[in-house]
Amino acid sequence: MGKLVIVGTVAFDAIETPFGKTDKILGGAATFIGLAASHFNVDAAVVSVVGDDFPKEYLDIFTDRDIDVSALEVVPGGKTFFWKGKYHNDLNSRDTLVTELNVLADFSPVVPEGHRDAEVVMLGNLHPSVQMGVIQQMAKKPKLVVLDTMNFWMDNALEPLMEVIKKVDVLTINDEEARQLTNEYSLVTAAQRIFEMGPKYVVIKKGEHGALLFFKDEVFFAPALPLKEVFDPTGAGDTFAGGFTGYLASTGNHSFENMKNAVIHGSNMASFCVERFGTERLLELKREEVSRRLHQFKALTQFDIELK
Repeated sequence: MGKLVIVGTVAFDAIETPFGKTDKILGGAATFIGLAASHFNVDAAVVSVVGDDFPKEYLDIFTDRDIDVSALEVVPGGKTFFWKGKYHNDLNSRDTLVTELNVLADFSPVVPEGHRDAEVVMLGNLHPSVQMGVIQQMAKKPKLVVLDTMNFWMDNALEPLMEVIKKVDVLTINDEEARQLTNEYSLVTAAQRIFEMGPKYVVIKKGEHGALLFFKDEVFFAPALPLKEVFDPTGAGDTFAGGFTGYLASTGNHSFENMKNAVIHGSNMASFCVERFGTERLLELKREEVSRRLHQFKALTQFDIELK
């Protein structure tokens, strides 16, 4: 069983979409990553922080799925990170209404002793200094370090972000962020620029239009599964990352060919996430559903063509 370290937020979210809105519900990058990764044969640990306002039943969600929470710090008297957002009608753009860092403002990550030899590290969206702190605590160089980041850190912490990018194997960002990071409009050229920064692989997520995987001069494209209903895109990128790294940690094969499979597994997991608010769909997801939808992806992407 491969070991996977997940660093990111464990949080409360309040979400409004054209289809409804929620009060505070379970959210956070590490939460979505962990829930997705739990569908694979991995020994996963979450490195994060919450306040003592975080309900025990939410902690039980992790432990019930065999996710190690010994490095999920609970700060006495502290308040858990809170984000509130409102999506526009097309669901591709949103407004952040409230961001309360709370205990996250002073978070110093501590990787659990039993996971400092993990083969795969997933650095979820957080301040680059926190991500670097996790890399520096690993007892040996992981076989694969995957980084997710966003335009906020490009705007506000570019220098430490670039230092982290130098140390990772895979960078996963969306198309808008890839263009901002590289000042290149062409995503092919943007990927080449990112290779020069350090990563060996680049995954560029395009939301409902799928994901691109770049390695050297090779490109692989995975479509998003056409869905009857997209309810809430919150956490879809993190769920993709959880499926991607969960699959890679479970197989122990980090080749370009196997990363193609990982992109499909990530896309598959993300397709469930958007069907309900927040983590609701992931919390009830059955493995048979995951397998069934994988067959849909195969039918969507596989074809025979006669070449002359």
